[in-house]
Amino acid sequence: MDTTTIFCESDEFCKEFEPQWEQHLLESSLKQRRRQGALCLSEIMTIMVGF
Repeated sequence: MDTTTIFCESDEFCKEFEPQWEQHLLESSLKQRRRQGALCLSEIMTIMVGF
């Protein structure tokens, strides 16, 4: 798989996962800091998979 394909797959996963994860955090009342990073989650996942 090339990097672009990995990124696209990661991005599609994140589009499904992140709203569900945020809803879970709201329902369970877990307190977490939500600072925006320099990279989005799908970019971080692509880098991790690449290495």
